[in-house]
Amino acid sequence: MTSKLWNSLLLNQRKKGTSRSSARFRVLALQSESSTVNRLKDLLNLDITPYTDKIIAEYIWIGGSGIDLRSKSRTISKPVKHPSELPKWNYDGSSTGQAPGEDSEVILYPQAIFKDPFRGGNNILVICDSYTPAGEPIPTNKRHGAAEIFSSQKVINEVPWYGIEQEYTLLQTNVKWPLGWPVGGYPGPQGPYYCGAGADKSFGRDISDAHYKACLYAGINISGTNGEVMPGQWEYQVGPSVGIEAGDHIWCSRYILERITEQAGVVLSLDPKPIEGDWNGAGCHTNYSTKSMREDGGFEVIKKAILNLSLRHEEHISAYGEGNERRLTGKHETASIDTFSWGVANRGCSIRVGRDTEKNGKGYLEDRRPASNMDPYVVTSLLAETTILWEPTLEAEALAAQKLSLKV
Repeated sequence: MTSKLWNSLLLNQRKKGTSRSSARFRVLALQSESSTVNRLKDLLNLDITPYTDKIIAEYIWIGGSGIDLRSKSRTISKPVKHPSELPKWNYDGSSTGQAPGEDSEVILYPQAIFKDPFRGGNNILVICDSYTPAGEPIPTNKRHGAAEIFSSQKVINEVPWYGIEQEYTLLQTNVKWPLGWPVGGYPGPQGPYYCGAGADKSFGRDISDAHYKACLYAGINISGTNGEVMPGQWEYQVGPSVGIEAGDHIWCSRYILERITEQAGVVLSLDPKPIEGDWNGAGCHTNYSTKSMREDGGFEVIKKAILNLSLRHEEHISAYGEGNERRLTGKHETASIDTFSWGVANRGCSIRVGRDTEKNGKGYLEDRRPASNMDPYVVTSLLAETTILWEPTLEAEALAAQKLSLKV
């Protein structure tokens, strides 16, 4: 709004009376604000491809909590096809809880590239992991250890597949209460919300759909989405993905979801039990198979994997997400955190095997223990390590087989 127009409005307000002119002022002010937003939108949607070879790369990394995502932008001289073409970068680790102030520089190593659904064109999202200036992975860099496991020839030969079911909850911004819930109150009990449709059953569908399309655009191997059991809660699935790719795709999909909820003015929660009481928690069920499991006779390999998983139950639980004890209670489609169990088509077990897997004698298993805030690098590599690389003693294996009623 120009100064002349502003002065004119003030003069008109004095001449014509408060009630009439103030209404006119409000309308004109809103029109001016709207036009400003429209001009910004035009610039945000501006396609720079015909005018320059330069692109914008959004470097993304995991912060000090192990679950928070950070990012910053950098101009790259031309489009790239592989992360090795990108320069390393650095950031202030003292501001992310990852380095002391007197030695705060942390180095970003580009590891995976995705198309940027927000900027479009040749612009990219870059998944990075973090190192000291000497080249040592910092403690929160879980990708480095996972990459070592997935680079083992024995693991490579087994071509581990992952299908990860990421659950999340949408919260109202100011009150941090689930989307669609009355403030300070509760909706009707669970039942009609899972995969439901309707204004009284589905809350946040636009966010879920926007995320779905943005992931497909980015090149993330997203395979589906659905409304979850608790109102205001959603799920999407990524996979099948091989090895380290599973972690890269989940982390990038989470970043995209954070950006979309930011634009929508909604808070994203990956808390495994966002609402206490008779409400489902949020998990990140991880479906897993190896080449041997997918071939004829694979069910025997799956049962051997279940034995190994039972013997390392405590180690897996400790790596499966913060606050998971609030979710794994033995209720709401979960097993108890203290007891390992498995079953066919049983969603109340630690490990579920599908009916088709039992019928066909080959297939996959579902680890239902990981929480929604788990680190996919940790979970996927630990599953590979326990089922492919780790060998228990014969005595321990025999005792576990007897306890779990498995004949291997």
